[in-house]
Amino acid sequence: MFEKYLIGEGSLKNVVRDGSITGFQMDVRIGYYRQLGLSMVEGFDITVDGVSYPREKNLFTVRGRTYTTEQMETEYDNSWEFGEFATVTVPKEGGLAPGAHQVEMIEHLRVSYMPVATCPRTNKDMTLAL
Repeated sequence: MFEKYLIGEGSLKNVVRDGSITGFQMDVRIGYYRQLGLSMVEGFDITVDGVSYPREKNLFTVRGRTYTTEQMETEYDNSWEFGEFATVTVPKEGGLAPGAHQVEMIEHLRVSYMPVATCPRTNKDMTLAL
């Protein structure tokens, strides 16, 4: 149940820009019990069908504003609220093929009183919405 809470069920889709598929994205929730400032969100490692997409290249969108992992390091005026969906976009020319995919996500969060806060979650049969 917790897995489906963090990764939005039915949210996996390809991203189309200027007629070309430039990547894929999914909606995610924070794996922490309260909000965090974006400077404390260190990114998302995504694995789809065994292929890893490291956090350094992925984009994070919350309330209509998009950030790189590097930009979030110094974003002190915006936060990610508990229960709020944000979107992680993974650049990948051609995106994902239609059908079911095994999706894994690790959120890297910096919490002041916890030395390591990673939240690995897997959705085994997410279907790409086209």
